[in-house]
Amino acid sequence: MANKILSLSTLKPNAGSRKVRTRVGRGESSGHGKTSGRGGKGQTARSGGSIRPGFEGGQMPLYRRIPKVGFRSREAVAGSNVYNVVRLSVLERLESGATVDLAAIQKLGYAKKSSSKAGVKILADAGDFTKKLHLKVNAISSGAKARVEAAGGTVEIVSA
Repeated sequence: MANKILSLSTLKPNAGSRKVRTRVGRGESSGHGKTSGRGGKGQTARSGGSIRPGFEGGQMPLYRRIPKVGFRSREAVAGSNVYNVVRLSVLERLESGATVDLAAIQKLGYAKKSSSKAGVKILADAGDFTKKLHLKVNAISSGAKARVEAAGGTVEIVSA
C-alpha cells in the first residue's frame, strides 16, 4: 500500500493539516453547550462584550491616578535655532565672487524652512572647496568657516 500511484482520486491532505471548526451551542452532551465556552453571565458572555485595555472595573485607572507634572515646549526640545542647513559642496556650484544669503539659498532650492525665523547655516563636508564667496549667514561651523576663508572668501554672521 506504500506504493500507491499518485492521481486525483488518491490525493488527500496530510494528517492533522485540516482541522474541523468547533461548533459551539449544540447541546450539553457536545461539551460546548449551554454557555458555549463563555463562562457564566455578564459583560464578557454577551455578543460584542469586551472590556477596553486599562479598565479596572470602575476603579480610577492607573493612567489617571498618576499625576501629570510639567510641560516641555517644542522649542525646549528642538531648540529655537531653526536653520536651513546647507553643505559647502552645494555652494561649490555658484560662481566665484557671488554673495550667499537666504535669497541665494532659496534660488538654489535648498531653503526648506520658510519660517521668518529660519536662517541659513553652513556646514563643512568632504571634498575640495575652491570658490571665493561672500557669505552672509546666520551660523557656520568652524570647519566650514576655515575652508571658505582659505579659499579667499569672507564670512559675515547676520542675526535672523
